[in-house]
Amino acid sequence: MSTALLVMDYQNSIVERLGTEEGLAAATAAVSAARERGIPVLFIRVAFRPGAPEAARTNKMFGGMRERIGSQAPDATDIHPAFGLGPDDVVVTKLRVSAFAGSDLEVLLRGLEVRDLVLAGIATSGVVLSTLRQAADLDFGLTVLSDACVDGDGEVHRVLTEKVFPRQADVVTTAEWTASL
Repeated sequence: MSTALLVMDYQNSIVERLGTEEGLAAATAAVSAARERGIPVLFIRVAFRPGAPEAARTNKMFGGMRERIGSQAPDATDIHPAFGLGPDDVVVTKLRVSAFAGSDLEVLLRGLEVRDLVLAGIATSGVVLSTLRQAADLDFGLTVLSDACVDGDGEVHRVLTEKVFPRQADVVTTAEWTASL
């Protein structure tokens, strides 16, 4: 199998803040379809060690993490329960926006002999954009599941999925992707 589904940042705290019922439903449908067909599913989350020593204060997105991490719910970085994560599921922890940044994702993909990635994630303008750009530079074939990607700004989501992503990826709905399997 040369394809893997990356389900990115569908973790409790991010789903709670930015997720939508429609996006979560599309992402769980994609996971179900991939599992049924033996396509590897890799769940990506962002998390830090206690005290967040990896979070540089100069980083606009993560700089305040050292102060915020103590007030997070204990399950804040857990993959959302809607996915029914099992003991054999692969969870990759990243330290920045891209799924590749500070993680072992590239090594896992090589080990699984994956050449094509299917992307779902929150937020379209965050993890999906950053991962897509890096994966394209690493010569992966790319598909973006437009309805399994969510952004806090609907117009940004539209521009990315309709104008930016098609330059480097096929952009389809989860139903279209599932029908093509």
